[in-house]
Amino acid sequence: MAMLVHDSYGELDLSDYSTTTTTTTTTATTAEDEDYLCSWNDWSPVVDWDALSGDHLGFDNLVDPMMEDAAGINFPAASPETGDNSPTVAPDSKGLRLVHLLMAAAEALTGADKSRDLARVILIRLKELASPAGTSNMERLAAYFSDALHSLLEGAGSAHVKNNLIECGPHRQTDVFAAFQLLQDMSPYVKFGHFTANQAILEAVAHDRRVHIVDYDIMEGIQWASLMQALVSRKEGPPGPHLRITALLRGKSGRRSIATVQETGRRLTAFAASIGQPFSFHQCRLDSDETFKPSALKLVRGEALVMNCMLHLPHFSYRAPDSVASFLSEAKNLSPRLVTLVEEEVGPVVDGGFVNRFMDTLHHYSALYDSLEAGFPMQNRARTLVERVFLGPQIFGSLARLYCARGDNESCSWGDWLGAVGFCPFKISFANHCQAKLLLGLFNDGYRVEELATNKLVLGWKSRRLLSASIWTSPDSSL
Repeated sequence: MAMLVHDSYGELDLSDYSTTTTTTTTTATTAEDEDYLCSWNDWSPVVDWDALSGDHLGFDNLVDPMMEDAAGINFPAASPETGDNSPTVAPDSKGLRLVHLLMAAAEALTGADKSRDLARVILIRLKELASPAGTSNMERLAAYFSDALHSLLEGAGSAHVKNNLIECGPHRQTDVFAAFQLLQDMSPYVKFGHFTANQAILEAVAHDRRVHIVDYDIMEGIQWASLMQALVSRKEGPPGPHLRITALLRGKSGRRSIATVQETGRRLTAFAASIGQPFSFHQCRLDSDETFKPSALKLVRGEALVMNCMLHLPHFSYRAPDSVASFLSEAKNLSPRLVTLVEEEVGPVVDGGFVNRFMDTLHHYSALYDSLEAGFPMQNRARTLVERVFLGPQIFGSLARLYCARGDNESCSWGDWLGAVGFCPFKISFANHCQAKLLLGLFNDGYRVEELATNKLVLGWKSRRLLSASIWTSPDSSL
């Protein structure tokens, strides 16, 4: 299936999107095209990681078809904004009982009449009723939430909570890779942010000869494989630009984290060479407190500078607000062509105390669990792996941070922050919006895309907003 939407900026061919990462330089001849193409034939997020490390670097050999019947997909005529407003928590009596017990435990832990003994009794009862291997979403969700509350209870008044904000035990790399691939299959969460950001980048640098992307948290680097393909697939005009990516290094994360970034660089370099994309990869070390110093960047005159900031995706590690703020505030001093931001949407809570924020977090993950079940309704083991590797630790980290701050620190929107410090909204194109709708059309009908502002798209499940992608530009930019 191929879908054509006319746009004056460029072309994003998503037909061979892969969750790959690879990296150095070569030459390519391509050009921008005024046609906007979304071809989903043979599109798949599944990666053969062994192949990436070997000599066989052909892109087509790295992926398997995800949806052979995608040729029958048409652009959704109905507006996805009219989502189902039904509650995400199952209305069965056991599910409601679990919700009430979780709320009571949160109240006992932090409320005005808090009682550690009462909280402990409630959590014991929750442990009897809920299991991470349970058959219902609410049962598995309650198990992770009660475990997190139990950790807070036992660690209250000590350094235990602050020192363990995100750790829920290490996972084998094979489990992490498998869970990530399954998450890609089951939901549009990762691809929604990547595709929206990449299309905006393509449009903003359509006439540039050199493009420099500074990636706040590159992870596996999968975002840039599809961007490279789009750059080399332009059919007319001048040759495609040289692409340079700088990944930020976090020394505090240890040698393993640094080695992961370096391996990502090697993979992106090799992949770029295999498709003929001129490319170079660099690293920039953050300070010991994870603050960003622009002086550590290698900047070249004439490059179109893009700052990319992906936050709170299910497979991402938590990044401290001070670190994010330093990256975005210093970005303003560099006058970037574009800032691409993806972040979790937090529900409106009038009283930002722990219990209300706790319930909002429960609502958020309930919607997330519901959507994953809709993606793979019969694959209980697949969902369990994703929940254990990604969502369980994320739930623990979210509640630990809420507990330490009593709920006050989780209501910040980095998009609002960017606007407040002087960045200007960069209008999301009609093509970009169409692309998001087409992507969601590959998944369950419960997903919806909403345009909250001219520069912001939101991914939602039924009535719950989950994730947003917003695009910004510097006041000094020529855009």
